[in-house]
Amino acid sequence: MRCICAVGFLTGYLCACFNEIIAGYTGMSGAKFFVVSNFHPGTWSNLYKFYGSQHQLPASQFPLFAKFADHRASVLFAGKHGTMASLVILAAGMASRYGSMKQTEGFGPSGETLLEYSIYDAIQAGFGQVVFIIQRQHEDAFRSMFEPKLRGRINVAYAFQDKDAYMNGYTWPAERVKPWGTAHAVLCSQPVVREPFAVINADDFYGRDAFVRAATFLRDVCSPQRMALIGYELARTLSAHGSVSRGVCDVDEQGRLSGITERTKVYRHEAEIVYEDDTGIHPLGDKRVSMNFWCMHPAVYPVFEKEFHRFLSQNHLNPKSEFFIPIVADAMIKCGAAVFEVLPSSADWFGVTYREDAGHVRQSIANLIAKGEYPASLWT
Repeated sequence: MRCICAVGFLTGYLCACFNEIIAGYTGMSGAKFFVVSNFHPGTWSNLYKFYGSQHQLPASQFPLFAKFADHRASVLFAGKHGTMASLVILAAGMASRYGSMKQTEGFGPSGETLLEYSIYDAIQAGFGQVVFIIQRQHEDAFRSMFEPKLRGRINVAYAFQDKDAYMNGYTWPAERVKPWGTAHAVLCSQPVVREPFAVINADDFYGRDAFVRAATFLRDVCSPQRMALIGYELARTLSAHGSVSRGVCDVDEQGRLSGITERTKVYRHEAEIVYEDDTGIHPLGDKRVSMNFWCMHPAVYPVFEKEFHRFLSQNHLNPKSEFFIPIVADAMIKCGAAVFEVLPSSADWFGVTYREDAGHVRQSIANLIAKGEYPASLWT
């Protein structure tokens, strides 16, 4: 067995042996590092994650490690769970309102998609795997678009939201077109996720702050009884081109989620934000809203499956019914199985609710690049 001793740039020292995960030593930051070999090919690169300080530095800055890059050794932060978190991306839905598969539309100056900015932020925050939840017919398109860019930067996996997955004997309604919904999509990621994970939409821009907060929570806090939701300021999530639907968070005194109230037709009216319903126009005030950015423990999967079967027992013949993530979270909160902390983010969210939003998204990204928050080209 071959051993190496090296002085870490930020952490004192690390002793490790090649072949398997051998050892990890705690450095000055309190972060634990491991040398890993025979891991998934997507993780091997000259990029070593010194996670305790939220930095990523190329292996060339660590001469004692760089020489072993060809041996497929990576230094990975593992956190209390002994592994890095996964980012699960919900990309199986059809972009009916926008009129195209916006998951694969470029918005950056080099044609980057919104997914790519999310993945870039996730890599910077220390996530170790990205999982695309897609429909099988889109697999080749996703592989050809993302794998050449992500190879050597982060592990990539795929999960398929098949229409009959986990249906437990129920039949797919002949007139149904859309998949079963976001919670069903998460359930379909079960075969490839074994670690704490975050869930995001494919077609939203969430901002660096949100990924850092999620990574920190998943690393240090997440457990089967303690999960989280990133809460955005409502004012930072509106469209200038029409009303939006938002899940308004009900938060208790401890900063925990007690429920999500879906509000449709939310928009800015003069100096305030309002929503409309059958009874009229109502002010919303300064609220935190869910943009479907969740932090979860893999122990949640059996609950998703149980709640999906409950959902099907009541809705399987309804071609428009959808099984959403808040349904599962609400069930867990009400029975006391888990709490969901609302992690406040200061980031600006933006996405393409209407076709006219595309110009705003491109300009917003250009502004962030001008401020130095992103390179002009993410992957070169």
